[in-house]
Amino acid sequence: QVHLVESGGDSVQAGGSLRLSCAASRYTYYTYCMGWFRQAPGKEREGVVSICTAGGPQYYADSVKGRFTISQDNEKNTLYLQMNSLKPEDTAMYYCAAGGYLRTAGGRWTPTPTDFPYWGQGTQVTVSS
Repeated sequence: QVHLVESGGDSVQAGGSLRLSCAASRYTYYTYCMGWFRQAPGKEREGVVSICTAGGPQYYADSVKGRFTISQDNEKNTLYLQMNSLKPEDTAMYYCAAGGYLRTAGGRWTPTPTDFPYWGQGTQVTVSS
Protein backbone atom coordinates (compact mmCIF):
# COMPACT_ATOMS: atom_id res chain seq x y z
CA GLN A 1 0.00 0.00 0.00
CA VAL A 2 1.19 3.50 -0.85
CA HIS A 3 -0.17 6.56 0.90
CA LEU A 4 -0.04 9.81 -1.08
CA VAL A 5 -0.64 13.32 0.24
CA GLU A 6 -0.88 16.28 -2.13
CA SER A 7 -0.44 19.93 -1.20
CA GLY A 8 0.12 23.28 -2.86
CA GLY A 9 -3.22 23.91 -4.50
CA ASP A 10 -4.49 27.47 -4.34
CA SER A 11 -6.43 30.19 -6.15
CA VAL A 12 -4.33 32.29 -8.51
CA GLN A 13 -4.79 34.71 -11.34
CA ALA A 14 -4.15 33.74 -14.94
CA GLY A 15 -0.46 33.87 -15.74
CA GLY A 16 0.52 32.91 -12.22
CA SER A 17 2.44 29.90 -10.97
CA LEU A 18 1.95 27.13 -8.43
CA ARG A 19 3.97 24.16 -7.29
CA LEU A 20 2.13 21.06 -6.21
CA SER A 21 3.76 18.47 -3.98
CA CYS A 22 2.97 14.81 -3.49
CA ALA A 23 4.51 13.08 -0.50
CA ALA A 24 4.57 9.30 -0.81
CA SER A 25 4.81 6.85 2.08
CA ARG A 26 6.73 4.56 -0.22
CA TYR A 27 8.32 5.52 -3.48
CA THR A 28 7.19 3.44 -6.44
CA TYR A 29 9.00 5.59 -9.00
CA TYR A 30 11.80 3.05 -9.43
CA THR A 31 9.44 0.27 -10.45
CA TYR A 32 6.28 1.89 -11.72
CA CYS A 33 5.02 5.21 -12.99
CA MET A 34 3.91 8.17 -10.95
CA GLY A 35 2.08 11.18 -12.17
CA TRP A 36 -0.46 13.93 -11.88
CA PHE A 37 -4.04 13.79 -13.08
CA ARG A 38 -6.74 16.44 -12.92
CA GLN A 39 -10.49 16.52 -12.98
CA ALA A 40 -12.64 19.56 -13.64
CA PRO A 41 -16.34 19.62 -12.70
CA GLY A 42 -18.39 17.64 -15.20
CA LYS A 43 -15.32 16.27 -16.95
CA GLU A 44 -13.43 12.99 -16.86
CA ARG A 45 -10.19 12.65 -15.00
CA GLU A 46 -7.28 13.22 -17.36
CA GLY A 47 -3.56 12.65 -17.24
CA VAL A 48 -1.45 15.78 -16.94
CA VAL A 49 2.14 14.59 -16.51
CA SER A 50 3.62 11.15 -15.79
CA ILE A 51 7.11 9.77 -15.28
CA CYS A 52 8.32 6.17 -15.11
CA THR A 53 11.73 5.27 -13.68
CA ALA A 54 14.92 6.99 -14.67
CA GLY A 55 15.08 7.13 -18.45
CA GLY A 56 11.64 5.60 -18.81
CA PRO A 57 8.71 6.98 -20.77
CA GLN A 58 7.20 10.32 -19.89
CA TYR A 59 3.91 11.92 -20.71
CA TYR A 60 2.90 15.56 -20.89
CA ALA A 61 -0.60 16.49 -21.98
CA ASP A 62 -0.50 18.73 -25.04
CA SER A 63 -2.37 21.41 -23.12
CA VAL A 64 0.43 21.76 -20.54
CA LYS A 65 3.57 21.27 -22.59
CA GLY A 66 5.99 24.11 -22.08
CA ARG A 67 4.14 25.31 -18.98
CA PHE A 68 4.18 22.39 -16.51
CA THR A 69 7.21 20.46 -15.29
CA ILE A 70 7.34 17.32 -13.20
CA SER A 71 10.24 16.59 -10.89
CA GLN A 72 11.03 14.44 -7.89
CA ASP A 73 13.10 14.44 -4.73
CA ASN A 74 13.99 10.79 -4.21
CA GLU A 75 15.37 11.36 -0.71
CA LYS A 76 12.07 12.89 0.39
CA ASN A 77 9.87 10.47 -1.61
CA THR A 78 8.18 13.53 -3.03
CA LEU A 79 6.88 14.29 -6.50
CA TYR A 80 6.40 17.88 -7.65
CA LEU A 81 4.43 19.60 -10.37
CA GLN A 82 5.61 23.09 -11.26
CA MET A 83 2.84 24.93 -13.07
CA ASN A 84 3.62 28.19 -14.83
CA SER A 85 1.58 30.51 -17.06
CA LEU A 86 -1.60 29.13 -15.56
CA LYS A 87 -4.82 29.49 -17.51
CA PRO A 88 -8.46 29.40 -16.35
CA GLU A 89 -8.83 26.07 -18.16
CA ASP A 90 -6.25 24.61 -15.77
CA THR A 91 -8.81 24.93 -12.99
CA ALA A 92 -9.42 21.46 -11.55
CA MET A 93 -8.81 19.11 -8.67
CA TYR A 94 -5.30 17.77 -9.10
CA TYR A 95 -4.49 14.25 -7.99
CA CYS A 96 -1.20 12.47 -7.49
CA ALA A 97 -1.15 8.82 -8.54
CA ALA A 98 1.38 6.02 -8.20
CA GLY A 99 2.04 2.37 -8.91
CA GLY A 100 0.79 2.57 -12.45
CA TYR A 101 2.04 2.26 -15.98
CA LEU A 102 1.62 3.96 -19.34
CA ARG A 103 -0.02 2.48 -22.41
CA THR A 104 0.74 3.32 -25.99
CA ALA A 105 -2.09 5.18 -27.68
CA GLY A 106 -1.80 7.00 -30.96
CA GLY A 107 1.92 6.35 -31.02
CA ARG A 108 2.71 7.83 -27.63
CA TRP A 109 2.83 6.67 -24.05
CA THR A 110 -0.38 7.70 -22.30
CA PRO A 111 -1.59 7.36 -18.69
CA THR A 112 -5.01 5.91 -17.95
CA PRO A 113 -6.48 6.55 -14.49
CA THR A 114 -7.64 2.97 -14.05
CA ASP A 115 -4.05 1.74 -14.48
CA PHE A 116 -2.94 3.56 -11.31
CA PRO A 117 -3.90 1.82 -8.03
CA TYR A 118 -2.78 4.48 -5.56
CA TRP A 119 -4.27 7.97 -5.32
CA GLY A 120 -4.03 11.00 -3.10
CA GLN A 121 -7.01 12.95 -1.87
CA GLY A 122 -6.47 15.79 -4.35
CA THR A 123 -5.62 19.47 -4.11
CA GLN A 124 -7.72 22.21 -5.71
CA VAL A 125 -6.25 24.60 -8.26
CA THR A 126 -8.40 27.56 -9.28
CA VAL A 127 -7.23 30.02 -11.92
CA SER A 128 -9.21 33.20 -12.42
CA SER A 129 -9.08 35.39 -15.52
